[in-house]
Amino acid sequence: MREARVTLGHTDISVRPIGLGCMGMSQFYGDADEAESVATIHAAVKAGIDFFDTSDIYGAAGAATGQSQKGFGHNEELLGRAVRGLRDRVVLATKFGARPSEEGGVVYDGRPEYVAAACEASLRRLGVDHIDLYYLHRHDTAVPIEDTVGAMAELVTAGMVRAIGLSAVGPDILHRASAVAPISALQSEYSLWAREVEQEVLPACRELGITFVPYSPLGRAALAGRFTSETSFEGDDFRSTLPKFQEENFAGNLRLVEGLKAFAAERGHAPGQVALAWLLAQPYDIAPIPGTKRPEYARQNAAATAVPLSADDVAHLSGLFDPARVRGGQYGALNARPQH
Repeated sequence: MREARVTLGHTDISVRPIGLGCMGMSQFYGDADEAESVATIHAAVKAGIDFFDTSDIYGAAGAATGQSQKGFGHNEELLGRAVRGLRDRVVLATKFGARPSEEGGVVYDGRPEYVAAACEASLRRLGVDHIDLYYLHRHDTAVPIEDTVGAMAELVTAGMVRAIGLSAVGPDILHRASAVAPISALQSEYSLWAREVEQEVLPACRELGITFVPYSPLGRAALAGRFTSETSFEGDDFRSTLPKFQEENFAGNLRLVEGLKAFAAERGHAPGQVALAWLLAQPYDIAPIPGTKRPEYARQNAAATAVPLSADDVAHLSGLFDPARVRGGQYGALNARPQH
C-alpha cells in the first residue's frame, strides 16, 4: 500500500502514485466518446489523480498506431480542453518524436531542429504555457541521443518544459542521455505479464535517479479481468495485432489472469487494483499510468494505492505471472516500433 507522492527524478515535481494514460481516448482500443473521455479526466482529478499522459501522435491514422481519423494532436487537444481551469491541479506529460509517414506508418524524428517546433505545437494544442514532463517518444536511431536530449534541455532553460524524459530505451541510451542533461522519467511497458525491464532497465533507473513510468500496467485491460475466452478484438483495436492476444497465447494468458482474479476476490479488491498494487510494491520509484476512457475505472484505479500487499503476496503474484509462463512477446510484426 502506497499513498505517498512520487517525485519525478531529481525535480521538485511530485505526483500521486497512479496517473491516467489518455491514449485510448483517441485511438488504439476502438471508438471513444469525447464527452465520456472528458468526464473520465474530471473523475480522475476528483479521485485525486494529478498525473496525465498524452502524446502528439495519439489520434493520427496509421497501421502501426491503430486506425484513427481523429488526426495528429487530437489527444493533446482533448486533454487540454478537459483540464482547462484545472492547471494548478494537474501535472501534464506529453511526448514528441513519432509522426505519421506518407505511407501511412510512423517515422521517428529526433532532429534537434524538430524539438522546439514540436514542443511549441504541443503547447498550443494543450493550451498551456509550459509542459511539466516532455518525453522523446522513441529514439530516432539516425540521430545521436546526445543531440536530441541537448535540444530538449534547451526547452527547460527556455521555460517551455519543466523536466524531460525518454520512452522505451535501454540502459546504454539512458546513461548517454543522462550525461547530457538530467532525465527525470523513463516510460516503458511494465506489468505483471510484461516484465522485460526488470533485468537491466529498472536497475539503471535506480542508479541514475530516474522515475519509472509504466505504461499498459494493466496489460491493455487484460489484467483488469474483463476478458474471457469468447472475447475478440476488431481490426481497429490495437490488441488484434499483439502476440499476447492471439488465439492459444491469449487462452494461456487468461488462465493466469484467472489466478489473479481469484486472489483479488479473496481480498475484496478488483483484479486491476491488485495488479497496480503489485507494481507499487516494487522497490523502485514508480508511477504507473493505466489508461481508461470510463470514469468508474479511473476511480477504481485511483483507489489501488490503498490495496495492501504483503511481501508474500507480492512473491505469490510474481510467481503466478513468472515470465516463463506468459505467452507471446510484446509486439508483433506490424508494430515492431510502436509509439505508445
